[in-house]
Amino acid sequence: MTRSCFLSLVLAALSACGSKNTAASVDANGPETGPEPDATCPAIHFMPTSVTPSIGLLLDRSGSMALNFGGVTRYQAMASALVDPNTGVVKQFEAKAYFGATLYTTSGDTCPRLREVERSLNNYTAIANLINANSTPDPGGLTPTSSSIRAMVAAFAANPPPAGSPPLIVLATDGLPNGCGDSTQASVAAAAASYAAGIPLFVLAINETSEHFQDLANAGAGVQPGQPNAPYFIGNNPQDLVTAFNSIIGGAISCDLTITGGTVDTAAGALGTVVLNGQPLVYGVDWILVDGTTIQLTGAACTELKSTPTPTVDASFPCGSVLL
Repeated sequence: MTRSCFLSLVLAALSACGSKNTAASVDANGPETGPEPDATCPAIHFMPTSVTPSIGLLLDRSGSMALNFGGVTRYQAMASALVDPNTGVVKQFEAKAYFGATLYTTSGDTCPRLREVERSLNNYTAIANLINANSTPDPGGLTPTSSSIRAMVAAFAANPPPAGSPPLIVLATDGLPNGCGDSTQASVAAAAASYAAGIPLFVLAINETSEHFQDLANAGAGVQPGQPNAPYFIGNNPQDLVTAFNSIIGGAISCDLTITGGTVDTAAGALGTVVLNGQPLVYGVDWILVDGTTIQLTGAACTELKSTPTPTVDASFPCGSVLL
């Protein structure tokens, strides 16, 4: 076990280790019991940050999105779930994900007709402006799902996510694919190609329960024949859409904190200290050491991490528990 002078959890370490190391205690008749603290070797402090996903919102703007949906149109309900200034999911999580959005439909000879905002952190205003400027569906517009999925996958290739940011697509649509020579088979193939490109695709079916959406979700999750179905989400009323978007996007916001520059001895997990927003967390209840390079907040601590716009996290481990 060697000593490390500077380590970080994504950001740089705040302090260097001392001049002595701590040897791990090994029982000849059992496993390693972990490092023994050395008072002359101070703890190493880190400022960890969580993984930030890159999320492409692919939103149906076809003519059927103008149908009544609990006193508002389907399109209005989707817009509110995403960009309501108080409760919209993009507003809630804009500091925790690189959000982009694409509205898709057809218009005249334009197929697909795409209106887009590129992915960025703190992108609520741009996405809200896009949706509010296109506040009604295109009358007579169709649903070219496969070509629109392919366009978003191409956009991820042309403008890749930042290093370490996992990509995903959230598709919200109220109908079977049509337009641009589209078909259910072509849409499933496009979802499978998205997954193959490293971009999982989640499906929110608005007031629809066709088996096609299960096929689409399975393809977007890489599910093979004989494996359990991937979840897909159904919105039968405006509140369902709020719940579904929060489940998909909230689930994509990670509570994992990644160590860079070194590795923590997994036997030392219980010796570490993690503080979230000034409150110490309990090892095994609020956080765990998943492996030598990953801390994971759990339970209420994970919820607080996600719901706090700018959380502060401090973590420390005994110096001798860090490996190079």
